[in-house]
Formats: sequence, structure tokens, C-alpha cells
Amino acid sequence: MSNREVVDWDLGTKNLRIEREGPIAWCIIDRPNARNAFTPAMYFGIKQAVRRVNSDKDYRALIITGTGDVFAPGGDLGGRYEEGDRHVPQGLTYETMPFIAVRESQAPVISAVNGICQAGGLLIAMMSDIAVISERASFRVPELLRGIIDATYAAVLPIHVGMAQARDLLLSARKIDAAEAHRIGLVSRICKHEDLEAEARKAAIEVLQTAPECRAHVKRMLNQQYAAIDFETMFVSLMSPNSEAREGMNAFMEKRQPNWIPSNLPD
Repeated sequence: MSNREVVDWDLGTKNLRIEREGPIAWCIIDRPNARNAFTPAMYFGIKQAVRRVNSDKDYRALIITGTGDVFAPGGDLGGRYEEGDRHVPQGLTYETMPFIAVRESQAPVISAVNGICQAGGLLIAMMSDIAVISERASFRVPELLRGIIDATYAAVLPIHVGMAQARDLLLSARKIDAAEAHRIGLVSRICKHEDLEAEARKAAIEVLQTAPECRAHVKRMLNQQYAAIDFETMFVSLMSPNSEAREGMNAFMEKRQPNWIPSNLPD
């Protein structure tokens, strides 16, 4: 296993750690007290890491991974900041989120999915150039369970898995394992858990052997296949005091079912 050195990048949060391995930066999501749930500062920190790799000539690729048995379960529904987090003025908006930055990065971005991968965590994996997943990983698109209109998923998921699978995953919010995720094309590579870092490194090295200017044009053409993202509907809903999103978040925090679930639903 290659040795990596910790480098001091100011990403605005203590819950993201950067390690260097030659021209490859590893961004480790590390918030064990909250199972790696993203604070606003963490979301923005991922975006800053992508920007840094694209602007610093000492780095050529970024690998994103998690700690323990969790890659990332998405955003902290309480919207909480932790001590030392830099506050993001815009809050959870298009400008804060890293997904488009990951998708459009000229430097290769590889996700090494080590465990639970849901919501915003899954979007990061999907928008990466290559997602390498452990056989122990699991996946879910849980936004509708919380009353959240996720416009990014609606735009990108059908391109990855087809309309029938996208409808199933979005509308049922069911959990799938690594084998099914790989079979339906949600991610591209699966490996033994103990081989994950080596396989992610291998993927980065393979991509770095391709011509960067040509690669950027091919990525642009690929990205044109995605539908437009209706951010306005999503963020208007999130900001409304009477929205299903507010009820969903309150229900989650209060450990109860949201009020839209029928009371006489069969077991």
C-alpha cells in the first residue's frame, strides 16, 4: 500500500482531510460522530477540494472516500454546523453544493465508496468520473421520504440507470446493495472491500494516462446528455415554511412518521 502524507488544505471544516499521494489528492470524509453526514461547510469543502485540484499544478486527480463503514449518507438534516466550520453565506444552495463541480472537473475525480452511500453522497459518487465501490457498500435515494424535491436526481439518474430503474429508486426510496448498484449501472466498478483503495488508485492512474485536453472535450460531450436541473422548484420548496420538506425534516428530528403517510396503511 502506498504511503500518503497529510497536507494542510483549508477547506473550512475539520471533517474533511486531505492526503497526498504523488499527484493524487485523497479527500477523506471523516465525521464519525454523525456517520459522515454533510454539514453545509463539508459540502462546500468538497467543492473547494475539486477547485484546488484543478488550479494547483502539483495535483492531477482527486479521490474521495469515507471512513469506517460509511462513505456519506447525504446532508445533516438539522443543517448543523460544527465547531470550527466556516459558515457558508448562501446556505444549502446551488452555489454551495459540489455536484456540478465534481461532474465538470477537468482533473479526474474518483469516488472510492467504502460503505453506506445515500442522497448527496450518492450524487458525488455518480458525478465522479469513475465510482469504485466496495462489495459492502449500500445505496439509497431517500429524499422523497423527507419531502425533498431533488431536482439533480430527477435530471441525472435516468441517464445512468434508465427511466424504469430511476422511477423505482426515486419513488420507492428503497435500499440496494453493491451488486445491484453495479448491475443496473448506477456505478461502474465493484471490488473486494480490502482492495478498494488500490482499485481507486488504479482508476485514477488509468484516467491520468489519457490526453487531458481531449478528455475535457469528451467529458463536456458526455455531460450534454444530462437534462437541465430545475433548481428553482427544489429550493423554493425547501424554503417554504409549509412545505413537505419542513414536515419531513421535523418528523425526522422528532422520530415520528411524517403526516402524509396514510394511517391505515397495511403493515
